[in-house]
Amino acid sequence: MHMMRRLKSIASGRLSVSDPDLEVAIVNGKGAETGQVISTTIGGRDGQPKQTISYMAERVVGSGSFGIVFQAKCLQSGEAVAIKKVLQDKRYKNRELQVMRLLDHPNVVQLKHYFFSTTTKDELYLNLVLEFVPETVHRVTKNYNKTHQHVPLIIVQLYIYQLCRALAYLHGVIGVCHRDIKPQNLLVNTQTHQLKLCDFGSAKMLVPGEPNISYICSRYYRAPELIFGATEYTTAIDMWSVGCVLAELLLGQVGMATSGMTFPYAFIMVIGFPLLQLGRHLP
Repeated sequence: MHMMRRLKSIASGRLSVSDPDLEVAIVNGKGAETGQVISTTIGGRDGQPKQTISYMAERVVGSGSFGIVFQAKCLQSGEAVAIKKVLQDKRYKNRELQVMRLLDHPNVVQLKHYFFSTTTKDELYLNLVLEFVPETVHRVTKNYNKTHQHVPLIIVQLYIYQLCRALAYLHGVIGVCHRDIKPQNLLVNTQTHQLKLCDFGSAKMLVPGEPNISYICSRYYRAPELIFGATEYTTAIDMWSVGCVLAELLLGQVGMATSGMTFPYAFIMVIGFPLLQLGRHLP
């Protein structure tokens, strides 16, 4: 009963989004685990028949503080998918599902389905079933570095163009700031060079005048206002991160990673001291 109340609480933030193919399902057990078959249902709304879909989790392709990502296979179609498994911690707001259900763009990873899984410890996990894209910009850059080469300029242009397209859609159409742009969150198909932005665990709709946390975005891609502790900022923080990604692609290394300077000092050396009139935005 307690688990159902938690599930309804999570789902309540999504009621404005209508999608009959994505129905909340709870799977008893651990959800995605390597070698395990997970069965869940889709459909069942607006007269549509319910359909059971089964996934075989094959291998871990990513992990972090957010949870873990598996490469899996749909047993009905043979299609490769990614399943991102995230603990639903009551102490923190998780907007990822709410944001992802709004998204539909060729340069944003597609949400195919989702379901919740439970454990014997009364833990609730969100399992996002996503399209599987085999590589990341991070690994592509690393592979070129291993052979002492730079990423070809035409590929750099393709990647940055597509990233800017994704952010123009995210910022201008959906009104969401990603807040964690970095090469690891840029998926790419190395055959077609199509790029897709992923990982919306930090994404948020920014409201003017409403404070936000400043400790957001990965270190080497964090905008100056975040470094200096600003709690009122705009989607411009994503664009700073784009510049950092571009510099990394061109240089073959993280912009200031090799410097012994602290980040605030390094920023001041590059862009100068913050203007006095901007002081009111800093703590």
